[in-house]
Amino acid sequence: MTEPFRIVENARLDGRNTFGVAARAPMLVEVRDNAVLPELFGYSMLRDGPVLVLGGGSNLLFAADPEGVVLALGSQRIELLADDGERSIVRADAGVEWHALVLWTLGRGCAGLENLALIPGTVGAAPIQNIGAYGVEVCERIHAVEAWDRQAHALRRLRADECAFAYRDSLFKREPDRYVVTAVEFALPHHAPLKLDYAGIREELAAMGVDTPRASQVAEAVCRIRRRKLPDPAVIGNAGSFFKNPIVPAALAEALQREHPRLPVFPVAPFPADAAAKMGSGSHCITSDAASRRPDGKRDPDPCFVKLSAAWLIDQCGWKGHRDGDAGVADSHALVLVNHGHATGAQLLALARRIAASVQERFGVALEPEPRIVGATW
Repeated sequence: MTEPFRIVENARLDGRNTFGVAARAPMLVEVRDNAVLPELFGYSMLRDGPVLVLGGGSNLLFAADPEGVVLALGSQRIELLADDGERSIVRADAGVEWHALVLWTLGRGCAGLENLALIPGTVGAAPIQNIGAYGVEVCERIHAVEAWDRQAHALRRLRADECAFAYRDSLFKREPDRYVVTAVEFALPHHAPLKLDYAGIREELAAMGVDTPRASQVAEAVCRIRRRKLPDPAVIGNAGSFFKNPIVPAALAEALQREHPRLPVFPVAPFPADAAAKMGSGSHCITSDAASRRPDGKRDPDPCFVKLSAAWLIDQCGWKGHRDGDAGVADSHALVLVNHGHATGAQLLALARRIAASVQERFGVALEPEPRIVGATW
């Protein structure tokens, strides 16, 4: 019988992060059965000390070795909880590979996750980062999140509206030392309008010879686009998009567009009031997500703020294809930092800071990283 967990001391983490940077954990705990979490979190090293939950390692940068325990959840269960003929409720353990879940749902006639195909990482990381791509955020399909609450020493089930989802943000990201996501439930329709008006999806479908696409064909189009645009971590170390698209006051964007007419600008959905405080001037315009929802449940764009293309800003500063030793920027996409072989996390972080400083100096726009930075602050 397979042991429910395994402990490794002085564990190498090179192969557990997609940047491929060298790092070691004082202790790595690999959990194969989430049922042992109450027992494990009863030990002082997990109850009281720092714990880093590690999924696919595709959304973090080790700028230094982590302190304390690294926890890897490996349970792989996917199950259908309910199906009323209109939608399915699907539950997946945190250790399930994200793209494997997308394929599993599509194979059972469920729509809703097709635009998120081929995103690296695990299911457990999806709500933390509120992953998004091609016009869709995962929070739109999350029904509930199961998480171990280290503060209450109990397993909690949080409804989607309790997770404080925002652009690349969530309750779990804001309180990383409290919650350990163990499973996610998704509400997936069998028939829903497909989202095709983003980043060349329609054009890719046309190139595939598809006139009336199914959800599975949209997923295939997304996979084709991603493979062309983004470097494969198996070939060259990277964590996908390193910077968030900055959200700025609409007045600032209009001023920038007068000087730079080709600057891409996108509407944004409202985000929680606590995020408004971080935005500075104009934050009084932001409404809460609940207050801004229309009767049909959808969200109207916030007219006071817009989203800029971080890739465009970085490209205009001349960083695409740049290289400092083994730390560099991908030739194909200005948002992607890459490890050409032996770059350290500290070197990649130093390059990211230089990029952000140049964008700030030229455009007056602050960039923030998407990945979690371990061992340093931004």
